[in-house]
Amino acid sequence: MANLKSSKKDIRRSSKKTEVNKGVRTSLKTYVKKVRVAVEAGDKDQVQANLKQAVKNIDKAAQRGIIHKNQAARRKSRAAKLANSVGK
Repeated sequence: MANLKSSKKDIRRSSKKTEVNKGVRTSLKTYVKKVRVAVEAGDKDQVQANLKQAVKNIDKAAQRGIIHKNQAARRKSRAAKLANSVGK
């Protein structure tokens, strides 16, 4: 455990931030899962709506530094590829 007062505060601050970021990462997985479920159901309109929401949230997470920009690009690419497979 840290001895300095500022170090203790840094630990508290980083643990709060970690919890928030963990929630955001979990929600990203949920948005991509919604796309996958809609693809399995074959609902084109729902797929597009869910994809739009997923891309928006992935971009926001990358902008805030929660995930790396390359990881964001990879996740968006995979989700779009999956969405484009509907109706083929």
